[in-house]
Parts: sequence; C-alpha cells; structure tokens
Amino acid sequence: MRWESQKGISTGWYEDLNRYTYVSTEEKRPLGIPTMDDRALQALVKLALEPEWEARFEPNSYGFRPGRSCHDAIGAIFCAIKPKAKYVLDADIAKCFDRINHDVLLRKLNTYPTLRKQIRAWLKAGVMDGKELFPTPEGTPQGGVISPLLANVALHGIEELIMGLAPKFDMRDPSGHTYGVRDKLKSVSLIRYADDFVVLHEDLEVIKLCKSEIEKWLSGTGLELKPSKTRITHTLYKLEDEEPGFNFLGFNVRHFPVGKYNCGKVKGKILGFKTIITPSKESQKKHYRQVAEVIKRSRGIDQASLIKRLNPIIRGWCNYFSTVVSQKVFERLWHLVVWKLLKWGHHRHRNKGRKWIRLRYFKTVEGNNWVFTTREENNPLMLIQHSSTEIKRYVKVKGNKSPYDGDWIYWSTRMGVHPEMSTKVAKLLKRQKGKCAHCDKYFRDGDLMEVDHTIPKSLGGRDKYDNWQLLHRHCHDKKTATDGSLGNKSSCNSAKPKPPVEPSPWVWENDMLVMTY
Repeated sequence: MRWESQKGISTGWYEDLNRYTYVSTEEKRPLGIPTMDDRALQALVKLALEPEWEARFEPNSYGFRPGRSCHDAIGAIFCAIKPKAKYVLDADIAKCFDRINHDVLLRKLNTYPTLRKQIRAWLKAGVMDGKELFPTPEGTPQGGVISPLLANVALHGIEELIMGLAPKFDMRDPSGHTYGVRDKLKSVSLIRYADDFVVLHEDLEVIKLCKSEIEKWLSGTGLELKPSKTRITHTLYKLEDEEPGFNFLGFNVRHFPVGKYNCGKVKGKILGFKTIITPSKESQKKHYRQVAEVIKRSRGIDQASLIKRLNPIIRGWCNYFSTVVSQKVFERLWHLVVWKLLKWGHHRHRNKGRKWIRLRYFKTVEGNNWVFTTREENNPLMLIQHSSTEIKRYVKVKGNKSPYDGDWIYWSTRMGVHPEMSTKVAKLLKRQKGKCAHCDKYFRDGDLMEVDHTIPKSLGGRDKYDNWQLLHRHCHDKKTATDGSLGNKSSCNSAKPKPPVEPSPWVWENDMLVMTY
C-alpha cells in the first residue's frame, strides 16, 4: 500500500477530506487528520517550502522549526532578562490554527500557481466529523504535516513589527541623554514559540504599546489574543494583582532579590537579583499526577513491569527540565514518588509492615538506601530517580542559524548535545562526526536515526559501543537487507532470512526518494 501511494504522488492539485478527532485540553479542540496520500504529498510540499522560509524566518521564532526547540526559547528569555529586570507581556493567540485567514496566508506564501492551488485545496477541503461534512472557510487543520509551517508563515512578521517600533521609543539614560537606535533595538525582545510569545522591556508603557500594535497586526490575519492567557507582569516586583515572574512552555521564569555577594554586576553596578528558571507548579503537579495514576493502575502487576512503565515517563520529564534549576524540584518529587511506591507495596502485601515492604522492594546501591529495584543479581531493573538526573546548561542556537545553511560542522555538533537525545545516540554522533556510517552524509535535524549492529547479533555480534553505528532509517534497512542478519532490522528475531533485493528505479538522494530513468 505504501508503494502504491509513493507511485501515485504527483504535483497535480487535488483535495481530500480530513477527519476530525478531538484533543482533551481546557476546551474541546478539533484535530484534523489528513488521509495517508495527503500526508505524503504535504511532506513533499513542506520539503520544497521549508528551506526558503527558514532563510526568512525571524531569529527569535522557535516553534515547529528544524534545529530549534523549547530550550532555545527559554535560553533566549534568560539572555534577555539576565542583566536587567523587565516588564513582560505574556500572551497567547486564541485558536491560532483554526482562525488563520486563507487569503492573507496565500498572499504571504507568494508561491507559484500550481503549489498555491494545492495548498488552497487543502485549506478548503473541509472535515468529516462522523458522517457529517463541515466546511473550513478559515484556519489550517492541526493534524496536517504542513500545518505548523503554514502557521509560522502566517505569524511571520510580529518580531519585525516590534523592532520597527523600537526607534520611536522615548528612552533616556540617568543623565537625560536619549538612547541611540542600537540600544533601543537591544532593549526590547519578542520571543515566540508557535502561538505563544512574550515581549520583554524595562518600560511598562512600551509593553502596553507593543500589545496594542500586535492586536492590530493580528486582526489583519483573522487572529486575536486570548484574554484569559494574556497578562502583563514584572520579572522582579509584584504588579497590581500579578505575582512576579511568568510561566512559559512549562517553565517558571522569575527574578529573586539577593544580597550583593550572590548576584552579578553590569558595568560595575550590582544587580540585586538573580534569574532563576524552574519547572512551573503546573508542570510538577501534572507530572506527579501522571506517575501516581500509573502506580495506582499497576497494583496488580509485578515490580519489573511497574518499573518499565514508569521509567520512560520519569526519564522524559526529567530530561526536559534538566537544563534549568531543577535539583530541589527533582528531590521533592522523588520523595513523593517513594511514598506512592510504599503504598503500592502495602496494597500488594496487606499483612506486612512498612519496614518489611521497604526491605522487600528498596535496595542499597552505591550508598543510596532507597533504590526501587528488582532482586535479580546479574541484571536488575532499577527505577530512575528524579534526583539522579544530571543538570546540564543548554546552549541556545545562534541567531539566524538554520540546518539548511550548509554549516554541517555546527549542526552535527549541536545534535550531539541536545538534552532530549539519548546518551548512546549522542556518543555515536560525536564519534561519527555527524555523518551516517552507511551513506557518509550528514544527519539533519529531524532525520530518523537508528542504532545498528555493525556485525549482526545473529552472526555473533555483541551489544556494545564498539559494535554500534548510527544510520539513517532507510540506510539501516538497506544495510540489514544484505548483511546476512535476520528480519527487517538487525534487532529483529525473524526466523526467515530476508529475500534478495531486486533492482528498483527508486533511490535515496539527500534523504529524498527519487526515481531514476
């Protein structure tokens, strides 16, 4: 079926219906799911449009862009507020994906007619909810492959708008001299991740001016700010009813007053505060509820199965927040999880006391008496502790850098140090200098990478770093088809060897499937 779909992909425009499902958030929000053919064609169109727009996008736009992540946005905020306390416009665009004006978006895309007709057909296709068809006069389907790129295109220009206002700011130094244009441009920052953004400046009137101008700009695109999620606050002081600091992408960003021996200096002047970024209270509560729910639903399973369910949840959450000041939060969460695990053990052994349960399920490992682990001596399963996660500071991506700019040395280095990348993959990337061991081409951000055994395990290869290599997914399939291993991949346990590979007119070039004649 996939092969038939590949042969049927063409640039001739057509439209196909999306299907609606719903995401459970504060309010019921539709999620449009395109058909498989549409998803494949949208991916092809995205490959054509993305390099052009990556060269044009604003430097402080971080959402749904290759080579950029939430950590880059948080790093940009830290750099903006570290030397000076500022007012903050913390804003969210109401139903951004659902209300984008189609005509404005297509004019901004400014692409050639065939592609314009195809994108317009997707936008106007309509959706099916059950057996009922609904038209889509505005917005982009949130489940589409190309929708995040279209949303970024629609919102492109907000930062340019704010920077265009900066030369008109009335800003003076303590001696009364007017700031130059360069200093005015540096004084204001707009950092956006998809439809969430913050504006930072030391003057409250400037923040209010930026808010009014952004509202006017958004109205021309069919969008508006969401009042319930838009607030003006200050990073250090309480502003009216608003507490100091703000939450952004699950992090809490705030200045805390400290003494002269614990804060930095700017141009010889003591700041009097320190910038502290931590996991927000809402993020902590959501994670704890998720872990507690898994433990509660796992009362009837053994310890090893419970550890296998919890480890991915704990590892992913801790890795996400491992770049900020999270150690005390990790220790507090682990303390709460231990109590939940003791309660889980008490439910399994009703007639045993807490001490017996602790000795039964918790072992001493390297001086730590509270390691939740199985009793096997050779290869025990251990539950990851929040507090064992190493805190590593994240280096923000440089200004306008893009994976399409040809600087492969920079990007291969960055890909090996991302906080959400596993240690195994990071070490292999560093050893291979960012290249695939099969095709000798550089990995790009977003490429599907897989760890392969150089000598297949079925032929006696060992599961060690010396026998691992990092490949593109399609290179992995090609290599495994001819190296004598069993199954579709080197880790599969298929009983039948793979058939010989037949010549095909389709070849991979620069991670794109093209036909040769």
